[in-house]
Amino acid sequence: MKAQDDPARHSGADGPASALLLTGLHKAFGANVAVDHVELTVPQGSFFGLVGPNGAGKTTLLSMAVGLLRPDEGRSEVFGVDVWDGPVQGRALMGVLPDGLAMPERLTGRELLTFIGQLRGIEPAVLAERTQELLDVMELNDAETTLVVDYSTGMRKKIGLATALLHGPRLLVLDEPFEAVDPVSAAALKAILVRFVESGGSVVLSSHVMALVEQLCDTVAVMVNGRVVAAGPLAEVRGEQTLEQAFVRLVGGDEHAVRGLSWLAS
Repeated sequence: MKAQDDPARHSGADGPASALLLTGLHKAFGANVAVDHVELTVPQGSFFGLVGPNGAGKTTLLSMAVGLLRPDEGRSEVFGVDVWDGPVQGRALMGVLPDGLAMPERLTGRELLTFIGQLRGIEPAVLAERTQELLDVMELNDAETTLVVDYSTGMRKKIGLATALLHGPRLLVLDEPFEAVDPVSAAALKAILVRFVESGGSVVLSSHVMALVEQLCDTVAVMVNGRVVAAGPLAEVRGEQTLEQAFVRLVGGDEHAVRGLSWLAS
């Protein structure tokens, strides 16, 4: 199991090239250290899961990684491009679905994709073709006249993923993409992400749902209190246990300890 401070993980000399390389990322809000000098490598072609309890710093880390939040220290590189030194080139390589993504809600799904595509400078004919394909794949054609404000949670996640895929990124960074999503929508999203990786893309997915990460991801990192305490191939991190059992051990919890509440016993 490779720890956070293992320098071999960042050299790229003994493993696949990185899709995302985080070096010494650090962020504090006053006296609260949200992300503590994190070092992390996401190999190209991997389905990478970032797991941790609520408040572990996952969202802050990913926000700095994709250029939404400036770090106090450290670097984030996407396929070798520094996200902060080369923001246009770096962000063109990524599709991002932040947690709680805000979208123009008085547009239909087609109008939203068209608007985003125009902002990205996609040729009109290419944009129209991609928009139709994404609406088909996301099964949103039946909501052709529905405004985004009236979308269900699952539909919002789908259209958010569609905006992230529209420009043909090489890396997807998704923060809690399955939270509050119904099983049918979740199944569709999973199939799209698996297909993206199989076609050569890379995915970083954050979640606190261990079963989901274990089902989808081949590589994982466990984050606790702003630090990465374990990272590597899924089988290596979990060992002979399930990922949930390994996670509980790594964060110092006791899955069988339920103390107090004696008044609940009849």
